[in-house]
Amino acid sequence: MFLNPTPRRRALLQAGATLISTGLTMSTPISGAQAAPASADAFKSLRKSPRLPVLFLGHGSPMNAIEDNSYRRSWQALGAEFGARFPRPQLILCVSAHWLTRSGWYLTAMDKPKTIHDFGGFPKALFDQQYPVPGAPASAREIAQGVRQPVSGVALGLDTQEWGLDHGTWSVLKPMFPLADIPVIQLSMDYSRPPAEHYQLGQQLKALRERGVLIVGSGNIVHNLRAVQRDAAPNQTYDWGLEFDSRATGLLEKGDLAALNDFQRWGPIAKQAHPSHEHYLPLLYTAGAVDAKEAPRFFNTSFQSASISMRSVVWG
Repeated sequence: MFLNPTPRRRALLQAGATLISTGLTMSTPISGAQAAPASADAFKSLRKSPRLPVLFLGHGSPMNAIEDNSYRRSWQALGAEFGARFPRPQLILCVSAHWLTRSGWYLTAMDKPKTIHDFGGFPKALFDQQYPVPGAPASAREIAQGVRQPVSGVALGLDTQEWGLDHGTWSVLKPMFPLADIPVIQLSMDYSRPPAEHYQLGQQLKALRERGVLIVGSGNIVHNLRAVQRDAAPNQTYDWGLEFDSRATGLLEKGDLAALNDFQRWGPIAKQAHPSHEHYLPLLYTAGAVDAKEAPRFFNTSFQSASISMRSVVWG
């Protein structure tokens, strides 16, 4: 089922966190308890392509989608690299911090995913934003069968009407691909499962990179809205924020990607950086989808409002 935010969490995340809809039925179990890595041959409806990069994007405040700031400009510049430095994607698969489920993982599988404004307390101009990209239900169905949920081995669930594109997805993709002509599907995160399983599912997505699919994780390496300081400069943060961000960065630089799963064992800084860890989890999907030898390229290495790391990563 899908999760709903508690009143306390909705208040804490006035700037938009996890608005989750009502539940769907899980798919029928498929034989095999272990989720083996998918092969590119499992996705025959998608054309073979040169290997696409993988992106982890720190999305921060929803206002970054419409303000003329360094974050939005960096997303615009990154989007311009596709069709020049990188191949143009056939499809974008995004894992957002803002779609959490229980009892399984889901893919959006509707023709026209709606633009979800899952936040409150912002100007009308932000609520007026639309990102009318097409969905890709046929591709979603194929990916759902080619990827297995960790441990259970069942296919991914399909959501044909409830969800759409939340702001973790459209706030970064709209500046990157403003023509809204590349199909987008979202993958939910089963918040009841341990970090290692999110990483394992990400490993299965790796084959999609050779089928024209751009894999995007949208979250934040540090995300604590309880500690926000609205007037803080981009180079200002807390000691715990800097330590957590630096530790994660070190693992990314070394290619010790599986070690990112152990973030909850990093002592007090783990809870300080993530009172709830939904914004960290998209990093694990992207880390799983790359090879350890792929060098990360970092950008937006500053903090927003002192307690949100905007550090973003490109692999490939």
